[in-house]
Amino acid sequence: MPDIILTTLNARYTHSAIGLRYIYANMAELQGRAAIREFVINDNVQDIAERLLAERPAIIGIGVYIWNALQCGELLATIKKVAPQTIVILGGPEVSYTPYRINFDAADYFIQGEGDVAFHDLCTTILAGNAPVERFIKAAPVNLDEIELPYRYYTDEDVANRYIYVEASRGCPFLCEFCLSSIDKKVRPILLDRLLEEFELLWSRGVRSFKFIDRTFNLNVATANRLLDFFLAKEPPYFVHFEVIPDHFPESVRERISRFPAASLQLEIGIQTLNPEVAKNIRRNLKVEKIEENIRFLETATSAHMHLDLIVGLPGESLQSFGHNLDRLCDMTSSEIQIGILKKLSGTTISRHDKSFGMVYSDKPPYDVLKNSLLSFEDIQRMKRFARFWDLYYNSGNFKQSLPLLWQDGSVFEAFYDFSLWIYGETDSTWKISLDRLAQLLFRYLIDTKAEHPERLAAMLIDDIMKIEGRNMPNFLKPYRHSAPKTKQLLSAHNKRQLRHI
Repeated sequence: MPDIILTTLNARYTHSAIGLRYIYANMAELQGRAAIREFVINDNVQDIAERLLAERPAIIGIGVYIWNALQCGELLATIKKVAPQTIVILGGPEVSYTPYRINFDAADYFIQGEGDVAFHDLCTTILAGNAPVERFIKAAPVNLDEIELPYRYYTDEDVANRYIYVEASRGCPFLCEFCLSSIDKKVRPILLDRLLEEFELLWSRGVRSFKFIDRTFNLNVATANRLLDFFLAKEPPYFVHFEVIPDHFPESVRERISRFPAASLQLEIGIQTLNPEVAKNIRRNLKVEKIEENIRFLETATSAHMHLDLIVGLPGESLQSFGHNLDRLCDMTSSEIQIGILKKLSGTTISRHDKSFGMVYSDKPPYDVLKNSLLSFEDIQRMKRFARFWDLYYNSGNFKQSLPLLWQDGSVFEAFYDFSLWIYGETDSTWKISLDRLAQLLFRYLIDTKAEHPERLAAMLIDDIMKIEGRNMPNFLKPYRHSAPKTKQLLSAHNKRQLRHI
């Protein structure tokens, strides 16, 4: 049985904790006495405690993140109540910065910062009987050229069933006040030759999905190009995910991205706001013309799947300003647009706006904004529901022909906002709404409010839904299946133009 257990609660079973594997890789002489045990946030916390304590470890290290902080607090409390002799060490972003908004007082030690090496050093001291008096260990940034890399510690089960997370650098040069990455202002690369050797080993083991956690993948063009070349030299199918800077796509990067086959490359692009004044408030670099140019290039000249982010609740951003952002983004691209609610993370400087913009946040994870001087609590609640329905209708891609009828020549935001209010009034829920029910709600709304012709609309919905593999025709559409003309005959040239919005 291991003396040391490294554990965390992932958001889903398909996720894996690269942080635990970095620590395990750097346990040196203690590695044979250590083990990784991963769980998910939906697991019963007392069951997790039972399974961990059944191995009789002397030390348990827990990785604490925004998505598992509440469960980790409960797990900590349970372990210390039933096995107070067990040393519990907490690490991760949620304990690296103060103030803590969850009670972690029962922990024996906290590693604040990068724990890759600091965890080994602390365990060595504890096991030698020289436990330090100071509970808070300030861990300095590690030398990425010297530490062991974690990739050989992804198991065969991980390779077969989980996402494999990788990184080519740490840190971010930008100063966006809502983001923890802005704290580490220097970007530190990992030696590329060494990294590509590890990737080659992962590939030989069957890994075909690589999710990079770097915040600024395309910042260093030479590095980006070598990584892109690594995958372009491989035989598809494979899947690579990068988070990219939206205003930095030089020609060499463009040329390579354009060569990736369909379904092989995903780019996460943090837009957050397109309002220059709001961007200035949060010290975010914003070059709107370059963003538009690059997104249009990615949209028209590549097969890359884009995932773009917008934030609700930024200091100085009204509902109208956010709506304008969404309309502009929908005009640039038909890709997925993820709508998030601003969070106040400990360690960030977003708190400097609390008084001037009346920012009020929840004290529980994910520490989302509840209201501010421009958005009421009701506004925020409505936008949370807006974001959920947006995922179900727009981001799902299930209603590509029928959904644009909502906005025709008008504002995407205004039309979908009204629709989201109506849906919630009809369902009183944002969860467990079946695809058939979603289609029926859209059908009713468009007929009642937009005076759409039932047969015309039914043809579009039939065409949308029946393209989904394994779907049966919803009962409410069956009366129209023989009488509805073909969708392409129903679409006017005007409506065809509207399809570019989704």
